[in-house]
Amino acid sequence: MIQRRISKQVWVGDVPIGGGAPIVVQSMTTTDTRDVKATVRQIHELEEAGCEIVRVAVPDEQAAEALREIKRQIHIPLVADIHFDYRLALMAIDAGVDKLRLNPGNIRDPEKVKQVVLKARERGIPIRVGVNAGSLPPAPIQLEAKRAGREVPHVPRTADRMVEAALWEISILESLDFDRIVVSLKAFDVPTAIEAYTKLAERVPYPFHVGITESGTPRTGTIRSAVGIGAILSRGIGDTIRVSLATDPVEEVFVAYEILKSLNLRQRGVTLVACPSCGRAEVDQLGLAAAVEEYLKKVKVPIKVAVMGCVVNGPGEASEADVGVAGGKGKGAIFRKGKVIKTVPEHEILPALLAEIEAIARERAAQGGPTRAD
Repeated sequence: MIQRRISKQVWVGDVPIGGGAPIVVQSMTTTDTRDVKATVRQIHELEEAGCEIVRVAVPDEQAAEALREIKRQIHIPLVADIHFDYRLALMAIDAGVDKLRLNPGNIRDPEKVKQVVLKARERGIPIRVGVNAGSLPPAPIQLEAKRAGREVPHVPRTADRMVEAALWEISILESLDFDRIVVSLKAFDVPTAIEAYTKLAERVPYPFHVGITESGTPRTGTIRSAVGIGAILSRGIGDTIRVSLATDPVEEVFVAYEILKSLNLRQRGVTLVACPSCGRAEVDQLGLAAAVEEYLKKVKVPIKVAVMGCVVNGPGEASEADVGVAGGKGKGAIFRKGKVIKTVPEHEILPALLAEIEAIARERAAQGGPTRAD
């Protein structure tokens, strides 16, 4: 079991972050926020996929004005993503958002930050200090050297500069008696992100939002995100996550839950165990696994399903799943809770396995079980 870092708890709408609460899955819309209809439609799709908090970009006043109507039509907490213009943050608060995301790299004036913080404190909404490696402010030792006319010293490591930027922004919030703080330290470079999160975890009590920024398209981005986010979570660090992919954000939610499931941190929907197949397989294991995976997209209750192609690892893996099959010599042994309940010819494997999955899903739904196990 991973021993999670216990942080201060912050509430985003009705969703708790940190303090031992389940790790929360977030995503961000790709629509033009000014297009309320399209944005709401995408948020509803994200809700259906299991997204628990959603963030939208607020690049201008028209987008900020749209927030109120978007908030009215959705069911999960709404986060306003603000860059450069503090006035947009003030408008977002007035629109009723549940959280702000600010970047210390591009809102540098403490007085402007102060106005936002005081209003957020008044309304009781949290602020995420969102540090990105790609938009860091100049290091203080560099600025001091330039002002004094001295030689500019060597730039500190990126991870150290990220931590420094976060601490600077946090200090401003704390000086205003504000502690509804969530922190992120995102970088594309996985070792840099791991180092930054690990160092800051030792210095502040606040919950962490974990992600690998600009990770890429689904094929490469999923791998980079899984390695980076997984490594950070495995250290017990992280209270909410977002997988950043250049694709439909619904895919981000799917990948996020798969990362959490792989570390036994959360469960949502089905866990599919499937062997890669090899020369020992005596049934069409690859075709069977693909068909089962497609069917499982509509199953919401937590079920572990094993699709194994031969008798080497098949019986063991299948027996540990809620339901599974181990193929061999043109037939398949169907397991349920560790016991073989029937053996069927190859052409009957798929319908027999799906029937058992359906039965388990109905049983758990009737028992009022959760759609995700926390």
